[in-house]
Order: sequence, then structure tokens, then C-alpha cells
Amino acid sequence: MHTRPIPSTGEPLPVIGLGTWRGFDVATDTAARARLTEVLRALFEAGGRVVDSSPMYGSSEAVAGDLLAALDAHDRTFVATKVWTEGRQAGITQMDASMRLLRDERIELMQIHNLVDWRTHLDTLRAWKRERRIQYLGVTHYRDDAHEQLEAVLRAEVIDAVQLNYSAEARAAEQRLLPLAADRGVAVLVNLPFGGGGLLRRLQGRPLPALAADVGCSSWAQLLLKFVVSHPAVTCAIPGTSRPEHMRENAAAGTGVLPDAALRARIAAAIG
Repeated sequence: MHTRPIPSTGEPLPVIGLGTWRGFDVATDTAARARLTEVLRALFEAGGRVVDSSPMYGSSEAVAGDLLAALDAHDRTFVATKVWTEGRQAGITQMDASMRLLRDERIELMQIHNLVDWRTHLDTLRAWKRERRIQYLGVTHYRDDAHEQLEAVLRAEVIDAVQLNYSAEARAAEQRLLPLAADRGVAVLVNLPFGGGGLLRRLQGRPLPALAADVGCSSWAQLLLKFVVSHPAVTCAIPGTSRPEHMRENAAAGTGVLPDAALRARIAAAIG
């Protein structure tokens, strides 16, 4: 799988990771947990290692933590999660709980979810980074109408990563945020690379354009992911799935030829 460096350190990250929203919120469902174990195996076998979660995602942190522990996989996993509350102590309490649920004493990337009380939490995250409780710090959002606020944070603060929405259909991030992240040396994690699933559903049943063969894609999911990760400012896309076969399909998009600028424009035009 292709990798991209985290600008602040040069650490390489595989370009396809795994989001846990909805898919990992299965509580104690034994059959679902067994299937998710195979999802993680598929991620690792393909060369991926980024797993993104949040306390907002129900039982997802606990399920991910249990499964990573069962696979003895924490050492090979880049765990990203978030703080999603108001107030300094509430944030500390929530992040401590996330570490316990994820069964990890050190989180690779802690993000301020949807910019909730971001100034307060940023001070805590900087202290935790100095103490090596986290390796990287970042901010997130998932809506176009938050891009202006994300831009202001990126311009004003020194952060390691930003997580944002971007797809072949929702391209607002191309205008200012992606170039700014590149200029500021900020890693970019992309959520909603399939438009929250709506884009894939709309394309279901439509024949793949001939251009898909030029970049080795056999599905719309792969073509949409290649569009996202081929942008030079993007570090990693984190599509969510609870199915091992979809994880393998997604991971394959991180290999082989990536579209150039001209082909990216043709892909965007092809989705109509």
C-alpha cells in the first residue's frame, strides 16, 4: 500500500485506513465482533494500520480496543480517537476513558471532535504530547459549513493533523483547506470519502467508466477512494466498513497507479 508522510515528523502512514463509526458500535454481539476481527485482519494484511474512533461512536472504542488486544495488534496500529465534550476536566476524563476502552496507554492521534471547545482541549493536548501520552494532536469536522472555522484554526495554531470531509462529489476542501494543510505541514485524514455512503448508493448499478481500468479499479468504491488519496495533500482516507470483503476492496485502492490531475477531473465528471 502507498504511504504518505505525516509532515510534522515524516512518519509514513498507509493511505487507506478504517473508520469505526456505526460499523464497530456492536456492543457484545459475538457474531458481529467475529466479523470485525476479520475486518481488522484484512486491514493489516493489506498493509494498513490506521483505525479511527471517537467516544461519540457508541461502543466503538471498546469494541476496537477489545479486538486489537485479542489480535495483539496495538503495536502495529495507528490509533486515532477524539475528545468530544466541553470543559478541561471533562475532556481529560473523557480521554482517560478512551484510553481505557481502547486498551492503550498512548494514543497515536488525539483529535478535537467537530471543534467542540477546541481552545480548551488544545492546551490539554499540547501538555499530553509533551508528556508523550499522545503522539500527535489534531482537529476534525465533517461538514462544508465548518471549513471556514477549520481554516482559521489551521492558520492560527500549530497542529499535526486535520480530519475533514472530502469526496469526488463534495470537493469544497480543494479550494482552501487542502492547499492550506499542505502549506502549513498538516496531515489530512479524510472522512466521508463515499459521501457518507450516499454517493456509493447513487452509483450502485451504474457501469464503471472505462477510465477505471487505467488505474486498476474494479469497483466504484475503489475509484472514489483513488480519487481522494491521489490528492497530494491527503495523507489517509478512513472509510468505515463492517465487512471484511469491503475492507479488502477498499485497501486495494491504496495500491497501484494513482490518478493524475487530469484523470482526477475525469473521475469527478464521470460521477455526474
